Amino acid sequence: MIVDELTSRLAERMRIERELRGWSLSDLAERSGVSRAMISKIERGEASPTAILLGKLSGAFGLTLSNLLARAETQGERVRRLRDQPIWRDPQTGFTRRAVSPTGEAGLELVAAELPAGARISYPASSYAFIRQQIWVQSGTLDFQEGEETTRLEAGDCLELGPPADCAFHNPGPGPVHYVVVVIRR
Repeated sequence: MIVDELTSRLAERMRIERELRGWSLSDLAERSGVSRAMISKIERGEASPTAILLGKLSGAFGLTLSNLLARAETQGERVRRLRDQPIWRDPQTGFTRRAVSPTGEAGLELVAAELPAGARISYPASSYAFIRQQIWVQSGTLDFQEGEETTRLEAGDCLELGPPADCAFHNPGPGPVHYVVVVIRR
């Protein structure tokens, strides 16, 4: 799947999620802290949302970022071949997210991520409200901030997240950090 196709599907999914709840653009803007104009641009496919914006919007929907992206991707699979694993790229930071696991009903997601050197992505606590997560670093170094606590993770390290808190992923460099996020929906 090419990134443009996923961005188009994501735009449609955002509109569907908003309409399923009976919300106007203004309602979603108020609940998410994202401007009405930006939401409109995203839904029309005129703007590619950043990870930070998607985190705010998914939290307003009561979904995780991974859950929102999964709903935009192919549903009901039991096997997801490497060639079919959708890749989304944050236009602001260069962060890439690859949906590894099938989008079935298991309540478990595997997401492969790459964060470029020096990049930082923050998510509000609402992004973590309905899930449990573990982060497993494959290569590089990741500084993960959870609330006031920062944990440095090196290759092979695995961290289980605690109760929902504002979080940030930061790559202190010098190269990219590759990690896997395991998400379990509650």
